Amino acid sequence: MTLNKLFATVLISVATLSSASFVMAAEGSKATYKAAEDSADATYKADKAKCDSLSGNDKDVCSKQAKATREHTKQDAKAMYKNTPKAAADARKSEADADYAVAREKCNSLAGNAKDVCVKEAKAAKTDAVANAKARKNVTEARTDANKDKNDAAYAVAAEKCNSKAGPSKDACINAAKLQFNQ
Repeated sequence: MTLNKLFATVLISVATLSSASFVMAAEGSKATYKAAEDSADATYKADKAKCDSLSGNDKDVCSKQAKATREHTKQDAKAMYKNTPKAAADARKSEADADYAVAREKCNSLAGNAKDVCVKEAKAAKTDAVANAKARKNVTEARTDANKDKNDAAYAVAAEKCNSKAGPSKDACINAAKLQFNQ
């Protein structure tokens, strides 16, 4: 099997496992999360076994790719299970590290300036992926904070309007506002 065919097979496996892990982990249960991790480990063992027929740098690249595939699947499942911006950012960072290891290994087949350029490109891709993960996390957190602030302000207005009432109608008004604005 040529290296290109092997990479195509591995990439198809990654896409299949990633989408399967997203679907399975979407439920957010511990059992689903554990099943996705177990599936990633089983797939890793099968992918690693395929690498045994290769030699030299091709085998090393194949092994790193198998590890990266497992890392992507596990991190996607973990992010879906935890369902927080921090978990998603952490997952993308771990995936960037795994992808960087694969890219660096691919660079080992090169020499001289071509290898130096390859390493710099790999490092730049990792830096870009980590920066994007941080940006998405910050945007998500900022959006969540802004929505909470808007909701709190709208509740304050509704509660203030209730102050013009008295007795049971005031209580009913405040309860309705609390219900409407999740207070």
